[in-house]
Amino acid sequence: MKLSIFYYSLMTMILCIGCNTAAEGQVPKEVKTTFKNMYPKENDPDWHTDKNGNFESNFKKDGEHYKADFSPEGKWLETERRISKKDLPDAIKEKIDKDFKDYELVEIEEVDHNSKGRFYDVEFKKDGEKKDVEFNTQGNIIN
Repeated sequence: MKLSIFYYSLMTMILCIGCNTAAEGQVPKEVKTTFKNMYPKENDPDWHTDKNGNFESNFKKDGEHYKADFSPEGKWLETERRISKKDLPDAIKEKIDKDFKDYELVEIEEVDHNSKGRFYDVEFKKDGEKKDVEFNTQGNIIN
């Protein structure tokens, strides 16, 4: 009985993990075309579907890791990459040092968005609570 429960649990877990990965054949042609037009030198992206049903590609460009999101119709939504604090514009570093000095810096992403343009998504942590703050290139909070 215990062995049956174990195998049932194992199969359920494998199925759940498999549902979040989009095999190359499951990625719509429009999505692949848009990706190829934007990143013509990238030949081997890893594809996944996100919780909203969009397609996310993980790939490397010039040695850096990127994620690009596309709607099922092939519209580019955003591209992001992790960066360090030293790579932020000076205005954002100053804002962080002034207004978020009591927070732990968890993660920084440089984001190019289809409607917002370029912004920086900075994740902070304080007293166990996480907080995401989006900054424009001038250091203003936009969310």
